[in-house]
Amino acid sequence: MVRSVTVTVAGGADTRALGARLAKVLRAGDLLVLSGGLGAGKTTLTQGIGVGLGVRGAVTSPTFVIARVHPSEVGGPALVHVDAYRLGGSADVTAEIDGLDLDASLDESVTVVEWGEGMVEDLTEDRLEVAIDRDHAEADPLAASGSDFAGDEVRTIRVTGIGARWAGADLDGLAG
Repeated sequence: MVRSVTVTVAGGADTRALGARLAKVLRAGDLLVLSGGLGAGKTTLTQGIGVGLGVRGAVTSPTFVIARVHPSEVGGPALVHVDAYRLGGSADVTAEIDGLDLDASLDESVTVVEWGEGMVEDLTEDRLEVAIDRDHAEADPLAASGSDFAGDEVRTIRVTGIGARWAGADLDGLAG
């Protein structure tokens, strides 16, 4: 079963707020696969998820460390934040993903994988696919300091639940 909702956001604050709303429907074992170009707002959305989950530490892009674990400060699941942008450089992407050992923490964490499309879907039958689209005619995608969200550009974010876990989930509440 596939369930989908589309939300329009107008800036980083709106994107973080959407992430916080999304966190309310997440639980340990959930996998989110984020896609979108540079500056789309993947990390910004994940920051909101981190706030909503009540995790420790600033959620920043894990591009150079590949993955970061943010433990919960409120007794909930940890947030595992992965940036797969630098993966796929070898012929065996599966081995690179296996090397991250994501399946070891998948059951007890919320795992968010930026740039994971086509790489991590086999980790579980149930997942949220989050596609972030922006108008490429607008400002420089890296114009925003400390975030991957460029300015106050409008984004269209499509959240698609795949698998039995998401069949009955209330994603309509994400629209705010």
